[in-house]
Amino acid sequence: MAGTGTLINVISIIAAGFAGHFTSKLFSASQQDSLTKACGVSVMFIAIAGAMEGMLGIEETRIVSSRAMAVVLCLAAGTVIGELLRIEDGFERFGEWLKQKTGNAKDKQFVEAFVTASLTVCIGAMAIVGAIEDGILHDYSTLAVKSVLDFIIIAVMTASMGKGCAFSAIPVLILEGGVTLLAALIAPLMLEAAIASVSLIGSVLIFCVGVNLVFGKTLKVANMLPAVIAAIIAAYLPF
Repeated sequence: MAGTGTLINVISIIAAGFAGHFTSKLFSASQQDSLTKACGVSVMFIAIAGAMEGMLGIEETRIVSSRAMAVVLCLAAGTVIGELLRIEDGFERFGEWLKQKTGNAKDKQFVEAFVTASLTVCIGAMAIVGAIEDGILHDYSTLAVKSVLDFIIIAVMTASMGKGCAFSAIPVLILEGGVTLLAALIAPLMLEAAIASVSLIGSVLIFCVGVNLVFGKTLKVANMLPAVIAAIIAAYLPF
C-alpha cells in the first residue's frame, strides 16, 4: 500500500522520542550537553561522507573533485530565496504553536529541538527517493532503512535536547506523504543526475545542522532549504 514507508518512518520517530525521553533522565545537564555535541559531530561526519561521495571521483590514478560551482550556486540561490520567504521564522512559529498546544510551554528547548530534528530527518535524498518509490512501486524498503537511522538519531537527540525532537514526525509525515501522493508527477524530474544533486546539497545542509548542534545556532539552515529545489534544476545545467 502506498504510504506504508511514511507511516513506518513516522512511527519510528515517535518511538524514538519516547525512548529518548525516558533515557534522558539518566543523564545530568552537562552529560546531555556533551551528548548533543557528540550527536552533532556524528551528523557532520555523515554529511561529509555524503558530500564527498557526490564531489569526488577517480580519473585514471587521480582523485578529482567536481561540482563545487553547483554547490556554491545552489546554496547561494537557495539561501536568498529562503531569507526572502523567512522559512526559518515559519518553522519557529510552528514550533511555538506546537509547544503551546502540546502543553510544553515551559520547555525552553522545545522549538530548537523541533527545528533541528526536523531538518535532520527531512533533508536528504532518501526521504524524496524513498517516498517516490513508495508511491509508484509500493516499495517502502528505502524508507524502512531511513526509519532505522532516524530512530537512532532522534532517540539520541531527544535524550540530549528534549521531547521537541519527537514532533519532527509531523514534517516527515507532510513531506514524505506529500511526495508519495505526488510521486507520479515528481518521478520524471528525479533522474539519476537530479538524485545525485539532491543528495549532495542535502548532505551539505545536514552538515550545517551538525555545526549548529556543536557550536550553537549559528546558521539558519531552514532558510537554506530552497537549495534542494535549486539542486534539481542544477542537475539539468551544464556545470
